[in-house]
Amino acid sequence: MKNSKKLLAGILTGALALSLAACGSDKDSGDGKETTLTIGASNVPHAKILEKAEPILEKEGIKLDIETYQDYVLPNKDLESKDLDANFFQHKPYLEQQIKDNGYDFVSAGGVHIEPIGIYSKKHKTLEDLPKGATILISNSVADQGRILTLLETKGLITLKEGVNKDAAQIKDIDKNPKDLKIDAKTAPEMLVQMYKNEEGDAVIINSNYAIDAGLTPTKDSISIEDSESPYVNVIAVRKGDEDKKEIKELMKALHSKEIQDYINEEWEGSVVPVKE
Repeated sequence: MKNSKKLLAGILTGALALSLAACGSDKDSGDGKETTLTIGASNVPHAKILEKAEPILEKEGIKLDIETYQDYVLPNKDLESKDLDANFFQHKPYLEQQIKDNGYDFVSAGGVHIEPIGIYSKKHKTLEDLPKGATILISNSVADQGRILTLLETKGLITLKEGVNKDAAQIKDIDKNPKDLKIDAKTAPEMLVQMYKNEEGDAVIINSNYAIDAGLTPTKDSISIEDSESPYVNVIAVRKGDEDKKEIKELMKALHSKEIQDYINEEWEGSVVPVKE
């Protein structure tokens, strides 16, 4: 079952208050009763993948209660407050940074897939077409910027300063910028698709979950895309110690099954890449 949450802060607060009684269900004590696992997820592809795994888990006596989110902050807050048993929306470097910044006692229960981020443009067909002084719109989330700048470096558009931790790189860490690109980091990540549709800037870099949710196909609609060998694996996050619980282990087993891996490959055709780790 999937419940929808989270767009405006005021609506969210009320939704969270109403959902408190439904979350944190009792776990299976071994008496044959069904276990409910409440998990927060981004709409696409995360919630879709979980929905596909529901029948597999039902056979093991585990029911999924899927809460959908459209931001990157509340899922971890809800996991900490025990409104969720797990969440599935973030890649491993982001999770590690959230733990560092907020003191969360979380761990990854395992990786599920990679979502290569793409560079989109309605004005130019290739990166080579970008003019000198072109404006590139990127996420205002500091947690995204290291990955985005590394992508721009990999594509030969910029060079980062020597010795910089690329996961944590920021615009100030750019060393060489031969095209004098204007990198605009003022837009919330969930709004970048709209900026692209409005033809803002010369190019827009969009996280694949937002692109897919808006009907874009990253491998076809982007003018360039992150390599599928990206280290930014999307993980199932849980409170430390819960990774050893039976229902979490069964969840990971289901997500790593051939059925789910084949579904990811067939549904997104390379825009989402399954992993087993």
